[in-house]
Amino acid sequence: QVQLVESGGGLVQAGGSLRLSCAASRRTFSTYTMGWFRQAPGKEREFVAAINRSGGSTYYADSVKGRFTISRDNAKNTVYLQMNSLKSEDTAVYYCAARAMGQSEYKYWGQGTQVTVSS
Repeated sequence: QVQLVESGGGLVQAGGSLRLSCAASRRTFSTYTMGWFRQAPGKEREFVAAINRSGGSTYYADSVKGRFTISRDNAKNTVYLQMNSLKSEDTAVYYCAARAMGQSEYKYWGQGTQVTVSS
């Protein structure tokens, strides 16, 4: 079982930046692929970014590529999402999630943090 707690959300003007953090409860954090997802009102949850166990490989949705950066610090059991050049369409609840080795789905999810971008 992995508990995930997101922080760093808030209200920001369009063009601004925010940094989300997700702290994991387990010392085996480095064995999990980590991802960020978001869900806007009335929309399906969508993939934003992911990072492999070592942090050496990252993946992004086309809508955030070049603006968002995912990173992790395995010593601190934390994954980050740096969000720059924010747009109103980035407004959503952002969730971090963990996927164990050998698993195809993200099994563990945080409670989410609200990001609101005003235009």
